[in-house]
Amino acid sequence: MSLTTRILIAMAAGLGVGILINLIDNSGLSGSTLQHWLDDILVNGVLDAVGKMFVASLKLLVVPLVFVSLVCGSSGLGENSRMGAMAGKTLALYLVTTAVAISLALLLGALIRPGDGIGLEAATAFSAQNAPSLKDVLVSIVPSNPVKAMAEGNMLQVIVFSLLMGIAISRCGEAGQTVREWFVNLDSVIMKMVGILMELAPYGVFCLLAKLFAELGAGAIIELSLYFSTVVLALLLHCFGVYGLMLKLLTRVNPIAFFKHLRPVMMFAFSTSSSSATLPVTLRTAEEKLGVDNRVASFTIPLGATINMDGTAIMQGVATAFIAQAYQIDIGLTGYLTVVLTATLASIGTAGVPGVGLITLAMVLQQVGLPVEGIALIIGVDRLLDMIRTAVNVTGDSMVTMTVAKSEDAWNQQVFENSGKP
Repeated sequence: MSLTTRILIAMAAGLGVGILINLIDNSGLSGSTLQHWLDDILVNGVLDAVGKMFVASLKLLVVPLVFVSLVCGSSGLGENSRMGAMAGKTLALYLVTTAVAISLALLLGALIRPGDGIGLEAATAFSAQNAPSLKDVLVSIVPSNPVKAMAEGNMLQVIVFSLLMGIAISRCGEAGQTVREWFVNLDSVIMKMVGILMELAPYGVFCLLAKLFAELGAGAIIELSLYFSTVVLALLLHCFGVYGLMLKLLTRVNPIAFFKHLRPVMMFAFSTSSSSATLPVTLRTAEEKLGVDNRVASFTIPLGATINMDGTAIMQGVATAFIAQAYQIDIGLTGYLTVVLTATLASIGTAGVPGVGLITLAMVLQQVGLPVEGIALIIGVDRLLDMIRTAVNVTGDSMVTMTVAKSEDAWNQQVFENSGKP
């Protein structure tokens, strides 16, 4: 079986096993020995350990992969660097797709009105972390210690250092070419490591999903079904509708073939809920299946995994409408425009902050005068929605990468068309 088929089977099996364990736990029929074996040994022991080891194994490759691949890409551009133009197009596309995502979410939230009739007595106090100022974010992009940036996984700083080193290598003549060849060989070794880990993916995916649904079950979705359905609808429309349309208009590429090539990446993102953990798979797929040149993919994909959060922006849009309706507060047209602007800028402004989705949502709510405590209403299903919106995020990264590669004449159509053939 292909890797994609095996991952799909693992996802279905993990979901089924997790829900079954949850039903047994809540049935009241299980004895103490069975309960101990299921919860302590299986769920919190074996499944938790294997799932965490799988995510950790993916994350261990993120920093070396981004550093080496970006050095290779930027050094290959030569002295007549197109980095400035490529960076401008990439950032512009990321901002545009985020603005479209938040606008679509607000529109669906206003039409479906998932917050009408919600009982606010279920809300509890929610304490949000303080987001950094724009000045602090800009200053923190430049690394004072690149080794420390790599050790801490500060991807924006790693990207800046990698670009500077790559550009320097491209301007060092024969000595630079020698160094570049070493990095190219090292990049091949790292990509082989990615391939090895991808073969183990079905086992990690099974354990991650089985543990998640064993703990949550289906009850969390039922309680907030209308909110959950609205967010999922917005995510699917943006992923397949907006991305597909932009891809067709801007590149003339067949969106169906694009999504078919991207299935493994979307499944990885869904199961890990982390764009960073999925980054090695995204980069490998962009080069080997989508036909994107390394010098483009090595820049746009790490940057997208760091700052592009269309899925998170959609959650913020629907959540804002949901909380406003739940508290019966009309924020008006000005409020909705403020949400679009704040969420779009926050997608870059809080890129390096842990728990970025809830932090930026707190920022958005404060900007339009809505109670931050309303976040407690939606926390129950946020973990499940995070899986879907992460898949949307990595799809957006790949779509922008394809678009930029086509505009920079760095796309191999033959690779794209032949990668799906046996």
